[in-house]
Amino acid sequence: MSARHEPIRLGMVGGGAGAMIGNVHRIAARLDGQFALLAGALSSDAARAQASADAAGIARSYADYAEMAVAEAARPDGIEAVAICTPNHLHFPVARAFLEAGIHVICDKPMTATLEEAHALARIAEASDALFVLTHNYSAYPMIREARALIARGDLGAIRLVQVEYAQDWLTEVSGSKQAEWRGDPARAGAGGAIGDIGTHAFQLARFVTGMRPSHLAADLSSFVPGRRLDDNAHVLLRYEGGAKGMLWASQVAPGGENGLRLRVFGAKGGIEWHHEAPETLWFTPFGEPARKLRRGGPGTLTGDAGSRVPAGHPEGYLEGFANLYAEAARAIRARQAGRPLPEDLCLPGIADGIEGLSFIDACIRSNAAGTAFVEVMA
Repeated sequence: MSARHEPIRLGMVGGGAGAMIGNVHRIAARLDGQFALLAGALSSDAARAQASADAAGIARSYADYAEMAVAEAARPDGIEAVAICTPNHLHFPVARAFLEAGIHVICDKPMTATLEEAHALARIAEASDALFVLTHNYSAYPMIREARALIARGDLGAIRLVQVEYAQDWLTEVSGSKQAEWRGDPARAGAGGAIGDIGTHAFQLARFVTGMRPSHLAADLSSFVPGRRLDDNAHVLLRYEGGAKGMLWASQVAPGGENGLRLRVFGAKGGIEWHHEAPETLWFTPFGEPARKLRRGGPGTLTGDAGSRVPAGHPEGYLEGFANLYAEAARAIRARQAGRPLPEDLCLPGIADGIEGLSFIDACIRSNAAGTAFVEVMA
């Protein structure tokens, strides 16, 4: 194996024992053999960090991410990229430490806890030779890429309506879980509850597929569970330049909602519909014609089997979507290391997507405070 194709040396911050998303990142990074996970700061407690590293098969363990960034940058065999799997309030300082050390960053969403931090991180990333990737994994599903291609080709005509929802039920009651606890704390989650955790996914998915960003929105945020300090339900009206309208619903108090991400887009010539719980199917409905059921890797698709690892009929989903982002990140990192331009076909979410996500949260907070008035979504 040539040096060019050796696995990229990867580190991880956060994602220790009890953190679901850490396991997801580890599986996704390793799925295609593109990364080797060698170092981690999985906890600020040294003993817990070491125990988590041992369980994950990570050779070098740190209890301090800043120490890890400096030490790894100084090693000839140090990590080349880091995955950030911490609560939201740590995304900015951790990403800053590694970007300033010249280490590529693959960060869970939202990019930062505040819009101000997002803009600051953009300036840091611009001054760094390292790449920044944001893991909006749903945008890497093959049939989401197919939906994007259909709209880009003009098969739906001028877009008129965008409907996106993300319904979960895991916060319907007070929960003592580690994940629920920090997500309900503004100091660690940021100003958004459901809108930050899953609303940003819904927002980015609609943005990615349609190519359109809303100019104004009106948000009605609710905290239905007594004592909860952040929203657990959001209804958001969206207005786009050009006259298109949209609605976004994000809820974590919808009994029966497991991971109910759903996107519908309607234009003058047709529509598309996609459900996360049946991710290999995309419905395309040309006006006045029978509905067309498009399947991953099946006939009639524009994207074919791109992003697939197994033949049609062998289910792929959440982990593979994450792995597609890691595979694209590996291509981007190798291009950067070789001094080549980034591949033109990359669809990696990054700094711009992160800023848009925080702008969405900021606008929702401002609108809700103003009695659900329409406000501008800041660029």
